[in-house]
Amino acid sequence: MTQHSLRISLLATALFSAFSASAADTDPATNATMEQISIFGSANPVNNVPGSAHVIGDAEIENFKYTDIMRTLASVPGVYLQEEDGYGLRPNIGMRGTGQNRSEKITIMEDGVLAAPAPYASPAAYYFPTSGRMQTVEIMKGGSTLKYGPRTTGGIINMLSRQIPVEELAGGIDVAAGQDGFAKVHAHAGGQGERVGAVAEIYRYQADGFRDINGVGGDTGFVKNDALAKISIDSSDDAKYQQRLELKLKYSDEVSNETYMGLTEDDYNASPYMRYSASQKDEMSTDHKQIQLNHIIDFSSTVSLATTAYYNNFHRNWYKTNKVAGQSLSSGGIEAAADFDRDPASAAAIDVEVKANNRDYLSQGIQTELNWLVGDHDLAIGARYHEDEMDRFQWVDTYELGANQVMSLTNSGTPGSDSNRIDSAEAFAFYVQDKMTFGDLAITAGLRYEDVTTQRRDWGKTNVGREGAPDEDISNSFDVILPSVAATYHLTDDLIVLAGIQQGFAPSAPGNDDGKEEKSWNYEAGVRYNTGALNSEAIAFYSDYSNMHGNCTAAQGCDDDNIGNQYNAGEVEVSGIELSLGYEFNQTGEISFPVKMAYTFSNAEFQNAFISDFESWGDVEKGDELPYLPDNQLYLSAGVQAQAWQVTIAGRYTSDMRTVADQGGIPAEELIANKTVVDLSARYFINDASEVYLTVDNLLDETYMTTRIHGSIFAGKPQTATLGYHYKF
Repeated sequence: MTQHSLRISLLATALFSAFSASAADTDPATNATMEQISIFGSANPVNNVPGSAHVIGDAEIENFKYTDIMRTLASVPGVYLQEEDGYGLRPNIGMRGTGQNRSEKITIMEDGVLAAPAPYASPAAYYFPTSGRMQTVEIMKGGSTLKYGPRTTGGIINMLSRQIPVEELAGGIDVAAGQDGFAKVHAHAGGQGERVGAVAEIYRYQADGFRDINGVGGDTGFVKNDALAKISIDSSDDAKYQQRLELKLKYSDEVSNETYMGLTEDDYNASPYMRYSASQKDEMSTDHKQIQLNHIIDFSSTVSLATTAYYNNFHRNWYKTNKVAGQSLSSGGIEAAADFDRDPASAAAIDVEVKANNRDYLSQGIQTELNWLVGDHDLAIGARYHEDEMDRFQWVDTYELGANQVMSLTNSGTPGSDSNRIDSAEAFAFYVQDKMTFGDLAITAGLRYEDVTTQRRDWGKTNVGREGAPDEDISNSFDVILPSVAATYHLTDDLIVLAGIQQGFAPSAPGNDDGKEEKSWNYEAGVRYNTGALNSEAIAFYSDYSNMHGNCTAAQGCDDDNIGNQYNAGEVEVSGIELSLGYEFNQTGEISFPVKMAYTFSNAEFQNAFISDFESWGDVEKGDELPYLPDNQLYLSAGVQAQAWQVTIAGRYTSDMRTVADQGGIPAEELIANKTVVDLSARYFINDASEVYLTVDNLLDETYMTTRIHGSIFAGKPQTATLGYHYKF
């Protein structure tokens, strides 16, 4: 990285020294909490947020016990989800028209820390935290996102991992098994002593996959392991200042037999869950390591300082088919694979190139926030210094695919001979936000400053030893000041009106030739009504982009030579409506009936004509609609629950989507047809400590299309039942 590279051990020593320097000359106070890792809390109640705000709590997560974050988020309006592998291993999530590709256009955090492998230098999130181990998921859109960044246009998702229990000893174990070889083991235990607390957690899940490889068969599923440990130390009750120091350690690894080779239209219609034999070597292997150190000190009941130092290291090698019979997947390779599998015994052997998309990512930094309550002003002053990088060191192997449909290695590529570059970024962010309260009126105003430097160093395909200066060495530096103002007004104790305006931003990546940042002005207004068993929210939003980014990835079917580049679309307008409603009928009776609804209407259009090498855009005319953005989304769930059991059905409807920017009717070859997917959850509580449960994803066994990557089609996960047992203590 740079000469400013952080030393986590030194930061830990400094924070611990401050922690242990407490004196005992004031009245004892309650222990400081770790609210800096969350968006919402006692200082920021979700009901009073001047923008769209949603919390998916432990009870809702436990209902369906999803391992796929996209199914978890389906109940939130304004969130767009594009399935891919069927298990949510690499989610595609967007908000308010940002686009979903690899969740690159929104800010994703775990415990208040940026989760993407390289959020500035390479924002496409090929790593995503294991959602099944999360206790809470927080979602916020609008002006209040200014504090978090770097992407503030669409919104943010913050996932809270296992917290240290408040009891002396508490924990649980959850085991499950299901169709297609699905299995899960989730165990955790921990407790809180007088001053020291700790928790440890293991999460493993796997599946054989629901697709079958032509001819050779084989596993098309995955295995993923996730381990977490936390330890905290609280100051003594008679300390001058109440403090807490918490260390978090996390490790995960994954092996998944996933591919970018979809099916032709004819093959999808005939057998949607098959895979071509040319994809038999496709496999991703990853490992992720994290160190996070949180410190909080309460100087008084009105002043606190929270600081977090973090280090994330992620390695991935997605070994996947790149060319078939000399043709890239987007330019005839899919058809060549399909033709071969139609009659392999009579076909001549063909060459298959398999690329090792080998990359290492680093993300590290330190962030701090001072909270100061002064009369009617609640001030938050924060800063973050951050570094990240992506190191691409890739190669291509060649195989011969013969009549027996088995691939045999014929040539091993040299590591670094396909792609050999480092993209890096260094960023400093500072913000100040003031929440001013005047009776029933609350105004939140803020400014965010970002100073970013990006660099691309490319040694080319022949200098694999990276000797001497790189062939290409490009740096870009830019800074921005982003204002935001939002307000809430309590018409009654239960009814709130809200409105806000902010300038949205996303940094230009090293692969952006023009070095142009993404900027927009974002507006929203709505009402929130919560009382008793009823929770509701209605918000209209409008985003006016002066420049929108498109990031080129293999997940979008980009040409291999363009992967990693970032393109500028210029002016784009996005508007829509978000509605949510939750109500529990007969809430105090022996049997109650909870229902929930979420609806999103969206309209997104380019406001200028241009020609782009970005495949999803292509030749754009003014008025063309953005791809992979449905006009309508609807979520409905209904349940019936008693003291000993609970049954819930949830359905998600998504309207037609186009896969290439255009307007008017959608051509058949660019259409992802509307779909409705229904899930079922049934739980029986044996006693207060244990339960058995049954979940069925895609209850009606709907066959539906998810993407058209490289002009080929992927099908969503078919009906899948899982039976499990959960015990807690």
